[in-house]
Amino acid sequence: MKYFVIAGEASGDMHAANMIKYLQVMDAEARVAGWGGDQMQAQGVQLMKHIQELAFMGFAEVLMNIGTILKNFTLCKKQISAFKPDLLVLVDYPGFNLRMAGWAKKQGYKVVYYISPTVWAWKENRIVKVKKYVDRMICILPFEKAFYARWDYAADYVGHPTVEVIEREKAKPSVLHYKNVIALLPGSRKQEIDKMLPVMLQAVAEYADFQILIAQAPNLNKDVYAPHLKNTNAELLQHQTYNILKIAKVAIVTSGTATLETALFNVPQLVCYIANPVSYAIAKQLVKVKYISLVNLILDKPAVLELIQDEVTSTYIRREVEKLLKDNERKEQLQADYDQLKSLLHEGSASEQVAEIIYQSALNH
Repeated sequence: MKYFVIAGEASGDMHAANMIKYLQVMDAEARVAGWGGDQMQAQGVQLMKHIQELAFMGFAEVLMNIGTILKNFTLCKKQISAFKPDLLVLVDYPGFNLRMAGWAKKQGYKVVYYISPTVWAWKENRIVKVKKYVDRMICILPFEKAFYARWDYAADYVGHPTVEVIEREKAKPSVLHYKNVIALLPGSRKQEIDKMLPVMLQAVAEYADFQILIAQAPNLNKDVYAPHLKNTNAELLQHQTYNILKIAKVAIVTSGTATLETALFNVPQLVCYIANPVSYAIAKQLVKVKYISLVNLILDKPAVLELIQDEVTSTYIRREVEKLLKDNERKEQLQADYDQLKSLLHEGSASEQVAEIIYQSALNH
């Protein structure tokens, strides 16, 4: 069978690669092409566009890059048409992938969508497109299946693939030997690094007894971080995010998948986010969820502190870091919340279940 997979961000690249590993066992003759990153390429995927060229965040940023996005869309359509896949697999990246689903369905391709768009958070009317253009929707958050059911759409829930990834990582010996580590996870896009890293570094500048380790996003090079690292003792480590979290006492995390990863490593954390002011103003009008972090969204309560926009100051960050380091009651409550989170997310091997759904969907094409 031939599969065309589109993942537009680092987390999607990882989850797609893990799924493809199982798919290749089930379908020994699988040919996989698509858009993604290094991890998909390592699984033998014929990579036609790298995620380094794709990540635009926020409403304003998308508008500023609309010409590039439209060119990418045209290119991708040509590549799919030339490859002639038995199945199109869309992984997260909803702004691009939902539109691609509409085009693909009209061309007669069967479409499976892995990692649901956040239709439950904003632009709920997108579910009309899902019902019309997506043959199978595979969800990774426990409340999503019930949400789709209310719209008379039978989605699949497989658990969160990050759980199995991190369980494997936790079983490996640590390769870093630092002590008293504060981890900084400033994001996976240049815009996030520029906004988040300076204030994070300022907040922890006085922790002379701690080693400050910055997790470098795999899709970004050191030049993105370099302007912010002058006059600081913090160390930038590439491809070491999980190893950093294994030994961290506390983490300061930009909202995103990293909040969930940090929780699964049992690291006390606070979550920060600064958006483009225009994007934030628009989001406030459109987004219906109470929280920005996956941890709080899944638990439906403020388990971890969230600082947003003007709240993201070195003073506020430092205050919460102090609590996470010294307040035992705070740490015990957070651990109990993390345990509850894991029980909600674990459904066996999510990646293997996804591969099975995709393989069966291709067979029934």
